Amino acid sequence: MWYNNILETIGNTPLVKLNTITKGVPGTILAKIETTNPGNSIKDRMAVKMIEDAEKSGKLKPGGTIIEGTSGNTGMGLAMAAIIKGYKCIFTTTDKQSKEKVDALRAFGAEVIVCPTNVEPEDPRSYYSVSSRLEREVPNSWKPNQYDNLANSQAHYEQTGPEIWEQTEGKITHLVVGVGTGGTISGTGKYLKEKNPNIKIWGIDTYGSVFKKYKETGIFDKDEIYPYITEGIGEDFLPANVNFDVIDLFEKVTDKDAALMTRDIARKEGIFVGNSAGAAIGGLIQLKDQLKPEDVVVVIFHDHGSRYMGKMYNEDWLRERGFLQDEKLTAKSILAKKENTEIVTLDAQKSVLEAINTIKSMNISQIPVTQQGMIVGKIAESDILSALLENPGLKSAPISEIMTATFPFVDLNTSIDKISSLINKENSAVLVEDETGKIEIITQYDIINAISG
Repeated sequence: MWYNNILETIGNTPLVKLNTITKGVPGTILAKIETTNPGNSIKDRMAVKMIEDAEKSGKLKPGGTIIEGTSGNTGMGLAMAAIIKGYKCIFTTTDKQSKEKVDALRAFGAEVIVCPTNVEPEDPRSYYSVSSRLEREVPNSWKPNQYDNLANSQAHYEQTGPEIWEQTEGKITHLVVGVGTGGTISGTGKYLKEKNPNIKIWGIDTYGSVFKKYKETGIFDKDEIYPYITEGIGEDFLPANVNFDVIDLFEKVTDKDAALMTRDIARKEGIFVGNSAGAAIGGLIQLKDQLKPEDVVVVIFHDHGSRYMGKMYNEDWLRERGFLQDEKLTAKSILAKKENTEIVTLDAQKSVLEAINTIKSMNISQIPVTQQGMIVGKIAESDILSALLENPGLKSAPISEIMTATFPFVDLNTSIDKISSLINKENSAVLVEDETGKIEIITQYDIINAISG
Protein backbone atom coordinates (compact mmCIF):
# COMPACT_ATOMS: atom_id res chain seq x y z
CA MET A 1 0.00 0.00 0.00
CA TRP A 2 1.15 3.52 -0.72
CA TYR A 3 -0.15 7.09 -0.36
CA ASN A 4 -0.84 9.30 -3.37
CA ASN A 5 0.87 12.30 -1.76
CA ILE A 6 2.31 13.40 1.59
CA LEU A 7 -0.97 15.02 2.74
CA GLU A 8 -2.62 11.61 2.97
CA THR A 9 -0.22 10.66 5.80
CA ILE A 10 -1.59 13.34 8.15
CA GLY A 11 -3.36 12.08 11.27
CA ASN A 12 -3.70 8.73 13.06
CA THR A 13 -0.88 9.75 15.38
CA PRO A 14 0.10 7.38 18.22
CA LEU A 15 -0.98 7.60 21.85
CA VAL A 16 1.94 6.81 24.18
CA LYS A 17 1.88 6.20 27.93
CA LEU A 18 4.19 8.45 29.97
CA ASN A 19 6.06 6.51 32.66
CA THR A 20 8.68 8.70 34.35
CA ILE A 21 8.02 12.42 34.02
CA THR A 22 4.52 12.13 35.49
CA LYS A 23 5.47 9.93 38.46
CA GLY A 24 3.37 11.06 41.40
CA VAL A 25 0.52 12.21 39.12
CA PRO A 26 -2.54 9.96 39.72
CA GLY A 27 -4.07 8.12 36.75
CA THR A 28 -2.85 6.87 33.39
CA ILE A 29 -1.16 9.72 31.50
CA LEU A 30 -1.09 9.35 27.71
CA ALA A 31 0.64 11.65 25.21
CA LYS A 32 -0.83 12.18 21.73
CA ILE A 33 2.37 12.36 19.65
CA GLU A 34 1.51 14.84 16.89
CA THR A 35 5.16 15.03 15.79
CA THR A 36 4.55 11.98 13.56
CA ASN A 37 2.54 14.15 11.15
CA PRO A 38 4.62 14.88 8.00
CA GLY A 39 5.13 18.54 9.01
CA ASN A 40 6.04 17.36 12.54
CA SER A 41 3.13 19.14 14.20
CA ILE A 42 -0.61 18.97 14.90
CA LYS A 43 -1.10 22.05 12.70
CA ASP A 44 -0.91 19.91 9.53
CA ARG A 45 -4.47 18.78 10.27
CA MET A 46 -6.11 22.20 10.28
CA ALA A 47 -3.84 23.70 7.59
CA VAL A 48 -5.16 21.22 5.01
CA LYS A 49 -8.76 21.59 6.26
CA MET A 50 -8.62 25.41 5.96
CA ILE A 51 -7.24 25.15 2.39
CA GLU A 52 -9.82 22.57 1.31
CA ASP A 53 -12.70 24.62 2.75
CA ALA A 54 -11.39 27.76 0.98
CA GLU A 55 -11.13 25.86 -2.32
CA LYS A 56 -14.75 24.67 -1.99
CA SER A 57 -16.03 28.16 -1.17
CA GLY A 58 -14.04 29.76 -4.01
CA LYS A 59 -11.96 31.96 -1.69
CA LEU A 60 -8.75 30.22 -2.80
CA LYS A 61 -8.40 30.05 -6.55
CA PRO A 62 -5.93 28.10 -8.73
CA GLY A 63 -2.40 29.59 -8.69
CA GLY A 64 -3.28 31.78 -5.69
CA THR A 65 -1.02 33.01 -2.87
CA ILE A 66 -1.63 31.93 0.73
CA ILE A 67 -0.77 34.70 3.21
CA GLU A 68 -0.78 33.95 6.94
CA GLY A 69 0.58 35.10 10.29
CA THR A 70 2.13 32.00 11.87
CA SER A 71 4.55 30.99 14.62
CA GLY A 72 5.88 28.36 12.21
CA ASN A 73 3.89 25.16 12.57
CA THR A 74 0.72 26.26 10.74
CA GLY A 75 2.99 27.74 8.09
CA MET A 76 4.70 24.38 7.66
CA GLY A 77 1.34 22.63 7.13
CA LEU A 78 0.16 25.32 4.71
CA ALA A 79 3.47 25.31 2.80
CA MET A 80 3.41 21.53 2.46
CA ALA A 81 -0.18 21.55 1.18
CA ALA A 82 0.60 24.50 -1.13
CA ILE A 83 3.37 22.51 -2.83
CA ILE A 84 1.03 19.60 -3.54
CA LYS A 85 -1.84 21.87 -4.65
CA GLY A 86 0.15 24.48 -6.61
CA TYR A 87 -0.06 27.64 -4.45
CA LYS A 88 2.54 30.21 -3.35
CA CYS A 89 3.00 31.17 0.33
CA ILE A 90 3.95 34.37 2.18
CA PHE A 91 4.15 34.12 5.98
CA THR A 92 4.56 36.75 8.66
CA THR A 93 5.95 35.69 12.02
CA THR A 94 7.40 37.29 15.16
CA ASP A 95 11.01 37.77 16.22
CA LYS A 96 10.17 35.63 19.31
CA GLN A 97 9.95 32.49 17.18
CA SER A 98 12.94 30.17 16.90
CA LYS A 99 15.25 30.54 13.88
CA GLU A 100 14.69 26.86 13.10
CA LYS A 101 10.99 27.49 12.47
CA VAL A 102 11.70 30.36 10.06
CA ASP A 103 14.40 28.36 8.24
CA ALA A 104 12.03 25.39 7.91
CA LEU A 105 9.36 27.55 6.25
CA ARG A 106 11.91 28.95 3.81
CA ALA A 107 13.07 25.41 3.05
CA PHE A 108 9.56 24.76 1.70
CA GLY A 109 9.88 27.72 -0.67
CA ALA A 110 7.81 30.14 1.39
CA GLU A 111 8.61 33.84 1.77
CA VAL A 112 8.88 34.73 5.48
CA ILE A 113 8.63 38.26 6.92
CA VAL A 114 9.76 38.60 10.56
CA CYS A 115 7.87 41.25 12.60
CA PRO A 116 8.39 42.61 16.15
CA THR A 117 6.74 40.69 19.04
CA ASN A 118 6.35 43.52 21.52
CA VAL A 119 3.64 45.52 19.71
CA GLU A 120 -0.19 45.56 19.95
CA PRO A 121 -2.04 43.26 17.49
CA GLU A 122 -3.55 46.36 15.80
CA ASP A 123 -0.11 48.01 15.41
CA PRO A 124 0.71 48.21 11.66
CA ARG A 125 4.05 46.44 12.39
CA SER A 126 2.47 43.41 14.10
CA TYR A 127 2.50 40.11 12.28
CA TYR A 128 -1.32 40.11 12.26
CA SER A 129 -1.47 43.57 10.65
CA VAL A 130 1.30 42.93 8.11
CA SER A 131 -0.39 39.71 6.90
CA SER A 132 -3.74 41.55 6.55
CA ARG A 133 -2.10 44.37 4.56
CA LEU A 134 -0.40 41.88 2.23
CA GLU A 135 -3.71 40.10 1.60
CA ARG A 136 -5.16 43.42 0.41
CA GLU A 137 -2.12 44.20 -1.78
CA VAL A 138 -1.21 40.83 -3.34
CA PRO A 139 -3.47 39.84 -6.28
CA ASN A 140 -5.34 36.49 -6.06
CA SER A 141 -4.36 35.99 -2.42
CA TRP A 142 -6.15 34.39 0.53
CA LYS A 143 -5.51 34.66 4.27
CA PRO A 144 -6.57 31.54 6.20
CA ASN A 145 -6.59 33.49 9.52
CA GLN A 146 -6.10 30.41 11.70
CA TYR A 147 -7.25 32.33 14.79
CA ASP A 148 -10.78 33.09 13.58
CA ASN A 149 -11.23 30.51 10.80
CA LEU A 150 -13.49 27.86 12.36
CA ALA A 151 -12.19 25.23 9.91
CA ASN A 152 -9.30 25.09 12.42
CA SER A 153 -11.55 23.77 15.22
CA GLN A 154 -13.56 21.67 12.77
CA ALA A 155 -10.43 19.74 11.70
CA HIS A 156 -9.93 18.59 15.28
CA TYR A 157 -13.64 17.87 15.75
CA GLU A 158 -13.48 15.60 12.69
CA GLN A 159 -10.05 14.02 13.27
CA THR A 160 -8.25 14.50 16.62
CA GLY A 161 -11.33 14.00 18.83
CA PRO A 162 -12.48 10.74 17.20
CA GLU A 163 -8.91 9.38 17.18
CA ILE A 164 -8.49 9.96 20.94
CA TRP A 165 -11.94 8.51 21.71
CA GLU A 166 -11.16 5.33 19.75
CA GLN A 167 -7.57 4.99 21.03
CA THR A 168 -8.70 5.21 24.67
CA GLU A 169 -11.78 3.03 23.97
CA GLY A 170 -13.88 5.88 25.36
CA LYS A 171 -12.09 5.76 28.73
CA ILE A 172 -10.57 9.27 28.53
CA THR A 173 -11.51 11.43 31.55
CA HIS A 174 -9.28 14.52 30.96
CA LEU A 175 -7.81 16.30 27.93
CA VAL A 176 -4.86 18.66 28.54
CA VAL A 177 -3.91 21.09 25.74
CA GLY A 178 -1.74 24.20 25.42
CA VAL A 179 -4.03 26.92 24.01
CA GLY A 180 -2.91 29.30 21.25
CA THR A 181 -5.40 29.67 18.40
CA GLY A 182 -7.76 27.45 20.43
CA GLY A 183 -8.54 25.16 17.50
CA THR A 184 -7.08 21.96 18.95
CA ILE A 185 -8.67 22.19 22.40
CA SER A 186 -12.05 23.51 21.19
CA GLY A 187 -12.59 21.06 18.31
CA THR A 188 -11.23 18.01 20.14
CA GLY A 189 -12.94 18.99 23.39
CA LYS A 190 -16.32 19.56 21.68
CA TYR A 191 -16.25 16.08 20.13
CA LEU A 192 -15.22 14.39 23.38
CA LYS A 193 -17.85 16.20 25.48
CA GLU A 194 -20.52 15.13 22.98
CA LYS A 195 -19.40 11.55 23.61
CA ASN A 196 -19.19 12.02 27.39
CA PRO A 197 -20.11 15.37 29.00
CA ASN A 198 -18.13 14.44 32.15
CA ILE A 199 -14.77 14.60 30.36
CA LYS A 200 -12.74 17.55 31.72
CA ILE A 201 -11.04 19.83 29.20
CA TRP A 202 -8.04 21.66 30.68
CA GLY A 203 -6.34 24.50 28.81
CA ILE A 204 -2.73 25.42 29.50
CA ASP A 205 -1.99 29.15 29.41
CA THR A 206 1.12 31.25 30.03
CA TYR A 207 1.86 34.37 32.10
CA GLY A 208 1.44 37.41 29.85
CA SER A 209 -1.66 35.91 28.17
CA VAL A 210 -5.33 36.84 28.68
CA PHE A 211 -7.09 33.45 28.56
CA LYS A 212 -7.20 32.35 32.22
CA LYS A 213 -8.55 35.61 33.64
CA TYR A 214 -11.10 35.96 30.84
CA LYS A 215 -12.41 32.43 31.46
CA GLU A 216 -12.71 33.02 35.20
CA THR A 217 -14.06 36.59 35.24
CA GLY A 218 -15.26 37.46 31.73
CA ILE A 219 -12.86 40.42 31.84
CA PHE A 220 -10.39 41.04 29.01
CA ASP A 221 -7.56 42.59 31.04
CA LYS A 222 -4.99 44.45 28.94
CA ASP A 223 -2.84 44.88 32.06
CA GLU A 224 -2.26 41.11 32.03
CA ILE A 225 -0.53 41.32 28.65
CA TYR A 226 3.27 41.38 28.54
CA PRO A 227 5.94 39.63 26.44
CA TYR A 228 6.70 36.01 27.27
CA ILE A 229 9.08 33.36 25.95
CA THR A 230 6.87 30.26 25.75
CA GLU A 231 6.00 29.57 22.10
CA GLY A 232 2.74 28.41 20.59
CA ILE A 233 0.40 29.07 23.54
CA GLY A 234 -1.27 32.11 25.07
CA GLU A 235 -2.53 35.20 23.24
CA ASP A 236 -3.02 38.94 23.73
CA PHE A 237 -6.49 38.83 22.10
CA LEU A 238 -9.44 36.39 21.95
CA PRO A 239 -9.40 34.18 18.82
CA ALA A 240 -12.82 33.00 17.58
CA ASN A 241 -11.53 29.41 17.77
CA VAL A 242 -11.24 29.52 21.57
CA ASN A 243 -14.54 28.06 22.77
CA PHE A 244 -14.58 29.02 26.45
CA ASP A 245 -17.75 26.93 26.98
CA VAL A 246 -15.87 23.74 26.08
CA ILE A 247 -12.81 24.51 28.25
CA ASP A 248 -13.38 23.75 31.94
CA LEU A 249 -10.37 25.59 33.31
CA PHE A 250 -7.10 27.28 32.39
CA GLU A 251 -3.80 26.77 34.23
CA LYS A 252 -0.87 29.15 33.77
CA VAL A 253 2.71 27.83 33.56
CA THR A 254 5.84 30.01 33.81
CA ASP A 255 8.33 30.35 30.94
CA LYS A 256 11.00 28.70 33.09
CA ASP A 257 8.89 25.69 34.08
CA ALA A 258 7.73 25.19 30.49
CA ALA A 259 11.30 25.35 29.12
CA LEU A 260 12.81 22.98 31.69
CA MET A 261 9.90 20.53 31.42
CA THR A 262 10.33 20.45 27.62
CA ARG A 263 13.91 19.24 28.12
CA ASP A 264 12.81 16.75 30.78
CA ILE A 265 10.32 15.09 28.41
CA ALA A 266 13.21 14.31 26.05
CA ARG A 267 15.51 13.18 28.87
CA LYS A 268 13.00 11.13 30.86
CA GLU A 269 10.65 9.75 28.19
CA GLY A 270 12.82 9.81 25.05
CA ILE A 271 10.18 11.93 23.28
CA PHE A 272 11.61 14.93 21.43
CA VAL A 273 8.97 17.64 21.58
CA GLY A 274 8.51 21.41 21.55
CA ASN A 275 7.83 24.08 24.11
CA SER A 276 4.04 23.74 24.37
CA ALA A 277 4.39 20.07 25.40
CA GLY A 278 6.61 21.18 28.30
CA ALA A 279 3.99 23.75 29.31
CA ALA A 280 1.22 21.14 29.09
CA ILE A 281 3.05 18.63 31.32
CA GLY A 282 4.01 21.45 33.72
CA GLY A 283 0.34 22.44 33.98
CA LEU A 284 -0.79 18.84 34.45
CA ILE A 285 1.66 18.38 37.35
CA GLN A 286 0.37 21.62 38.94
CA LEU A 287 -3.20 20.24 38.70
CA LYS A 288 -2.39 16.69 39.90
CA ASP A 289 -4.43 17.06 43.12
CA GLN A 290 -7.58 17.16 40.97
CA LEU A 291 -6.89 13.68 39.55
CA LYS A 292 -7.81 10.19 40.78
CA PRO A 293 -5.93 6.87 40.19
CA GLU A 294 -8.61 5.60 37.78
CA ASP A 295 -8.45 8.70 35.53
CA VAL A 296 -7.20 8.47 31.92
CA VAL A 297 -5.54 11.74 30.90
CA VAL A 298 -4.55 12.61 27.32
CA VAL A 299 -1.97 15.38 26.83
CA ILE A 300 -1.41 16.81 23.35
CA PHE A 301 2.27 16.98 22.30
CA HIS A 302 1.94 19.56 19.53
CA ASP A 303 5.27 19.75 17.74
CA HIS A 304 8.84 18.53 17.39
CA GLY A 305 11.92 19.45 19.45
CA SER A 306 14.06 20.12 16.36
CA ARG A 307 12.35 23.54 16.09
CA TYR A 308 13.77 24.62 19.45
CA MET A 309 17.45 23.65 19.19
CA GLY A 310 18.59 27.26 19.63
CA LYS A 311 16.29 27.78 22.61
CA MET A 312 14.95 25.20 25.09
CA TYR A 313 17.57 22.66 24.01
CA ASN A 314 20.46 25.14 24.22
CA GLU A 315 22.04 25.36 27.66
CA ASP A 316 23.57 28.80 27.13
CA TRP A 317 20.18 30.20 26.04
CA LEU A 318 18.67 28.79 29.25
CA ARG A 319 21.48 30.18 31.42
CA GLU A 320 21.22 33.65 29.89
CA ARG A 321 17.59 33.74 31.07
CA GLY A 322 18.42 32.35 34.51
CA PHE A 323 16.46 29.13 33.80
CA LEU A 324 19.35 26.73 34.33
CA GLN A 325 21.41 26.49 37.49
CA ASP A 326 23.57 23.39 37.15
CA GLU A 327 26.94 22.14 38.23
CA LYS A 328 28.69 22.94 34.95
CA LEU A 329 31.41 25.57 35.26
CA THR A 330 30.45 29.06 34.06
CA ALA A 331 32.39 32.29 33.57
CA LYS A 332 31.35 33.27 37.08
CA SER A 333 32.73 30.11 38.71
CA ILE A 334 35.94 30.27 36.64
CA LEU A 335 36.52 33.84 37.86
CA ALA A 336 35.87 32.73 41.45
CA LYS A 337 38.69 30.18 41.18
CA LYS A 338 41.05 32.62 39.51
CA GLU A 339 43.67 34.66 41.37
CA ASN A 340 42.38 38.18 41.85
CA THR A 341 44.74 40.07 39.54
CA GLU A 342 44.16 43.42 37.88
CA ILE A 343 43.60 43.16 34.11
CA VAL A 344 46.43 44.84 32.15
CA THR A 345 45.33 47.10 29.29
CA LEU A 346 47.08 49.53 26.95
CA ASP A 347 45.70 52.69 25.44
CA ALA A 348 45.39 52.63 21.64
CA GLN A 349 47.73 55.65 21.33
CA LYS A 350 50.64 53.93 23.13
CA SER A 351 53.52 52.93 20.88
CA VAL A 352 54.30 49.41 19.69
CA LEU A 353 57.61 49.65 21.63
CA GLU A 354 55.67 50.33 24.86
CA ALA A 355 53.52 47.28 24.12
CA ILE A 356 56.68 45.14 23.69
CA ASN A 357 58.07 46.38 27.01
CA THR A 358 54.76 45.74 28.82
CA ILE A 359 54.50 42.21 27.42
CA LYS A 360 58.09 41.46 28.50
CA SER A 361 57.86 42.97 31.98
CA MET A 362 54.45 41.46 32.78
CA ASN A 363 55.29 38.08 31.21
CA ILE A 364 51.99 37.98 29.28
CA SER A 365 51.28 37.17 25.65
CA GLN A 366 48.26 39.38 24.84
CA ILE A 367 46.80 42.68 26.06
CA PRO A 368 43.36 44.28 25.56
CA VAL A 369 43.59 47.72 23.93
CA THR A 370 41.43 50.61 25.21
CA GLN A 371 40.25 53.95 23.86
CA GLN A 372 38.69 56.44 26.29
CA GLY A 373 38.35 53.59 28.81
CA MET A 374 36.49 51.26 26.40
CA ILE A 375 38.06 48.04 25.13
CA VAL A 376 38.34 48.40 21.35
CA GLY A 377 40.84 45.72 20.34
CA LYS A 378 43.72 43.51 21.40
CA ILE A 379 47.42 43.15 20.71
CA ALA A 380 49.36 39.90 20.96
CA GLU A 381 53.05 38.93 20.70
CA SER A 382 52.35 37.28 17.35
CA ASP A 383 50.71 40.50 16.01
CA ILE A 384 53.77 42.56 16.97
CA LEU A 385 56.21 40.05 15.47
CA SER A 386 54.33 39.88 12.15
CA ALA A 387 54.09 43.67 11.96
CA LEU A 388 57.78 44.30 12.74
CA LEU A 389 59.00 41.64 10.29
CA GLU A 390 57.05 43.47 7.61
CA ASN A 391 58.02 46.98 8.73
CA PRO A 392 60.68 47.43 11.49
CA GLY A 393 59.88 51.17 11.58
CA LEU A 394 56.52 50.48 13.23
CA LYS A 395 58.13 50.44 16.71
CA SER A 396 57.21 54.07 17.25
CA ALA A 397 53.72 53.80 15.68
CA PRO A 398 50.60 53.72 17.90
CA ILE A 399 49.37 50.21 18.62
CA SER A 400 45.99 51.13 17.08
CA GLU A 401 47.75 50.59 13.71
CA ILE A 402 48.44 46.91 14.34
CA MET A 403 45.82 45.87 16.90
CA THR A 404 43.24 43.22 15.96
CA ALA A 405 39.58 42.72 16.93
CA THR A 406 38.87 42.63 20.63
CA PHE A 407 38.46 39.42 22.60
CA PRO A 408 34.85 38.14 22.62
CA PHE A 409 32.71 39.30 25.55
CA VAL A 410 30.74 36.65 27.43
CA ASP A 411 28.05 36.75 30.11
CA LEU A 412 28.75 35.63 33.71
CA ASN A 413 26.39 32.67 33.12
CA THR A 414 28.14 31.49 29.94
CA SER A 415 29.13 27.82 30.20
CA ILE A 416 32.67 26.50 30.09
CA ASP A 417 31.77 24.69 26.82
CA LYS A 418 30.86 27.97 25.10
CA ILE A 419 33.93 29.78 26.49
CA SER A 420 36.24 26.97 25.31
CA SER A 421 34.72 27.11 21.82
CA LEU A 422 35.46 30.87 21.65
CA ILE A 423 39.13 30.41 22.55
CA ASN A 424 41.03 29.54 19.38
CA LYS A 425 43.95 30.71 17.20
CA GLU A 426 42.39 34.15 16.72
CA ASN A 427 41.24 34.56 20.34
CA SER A 428 43.44 33.35 23.16
CA ALA A 429 41.01 34.68 25.81
CA VAL A 430 37.51 36.02 26.48
CA LEU A 431 36.40 39.09 28.44
CA VAL A 432 33.64 39.18 31.02
CA GLU A 433 32.11 41.98 33.07
CA ASP A 434 31.78 40.96 36.73
CA GLU A 435 28.92 41.90 39.06
CA THR A 436 30.61 45.18 39.99
CA GLY A 437 31.04 46.21 36.33
CA LYS A 438 34.77 45.46 36.35
CA ILE A 439 36.18 43.82 33.18
CA GLU A 440 37.96 40.51 33.75
CA ILE A 441 39.85 38.24 31.35
CA ILE A 442 39.61 34.44 31.12
CA THR A 443 42.41 32.57 29.36
CA GLN A 444 42.86 28.90 28.49
CA TYR A 445 45.10 28.61 31.56
CA ASP A 446 42.26 29.92 33.78
CA ILE A 447 39.89 27.27 32.34
CA ILE A 448 42.40 24.45 32.96
CA ASN A 449 43.04 25.80 36.45
CA ALA A 450 39.28 25.90 37.22
CA ILE A 451 38.75 22.31 35.97
CA SER A 452 41.73 20.87 37.86
CA GLY A 453 41.01 22.95 40.94
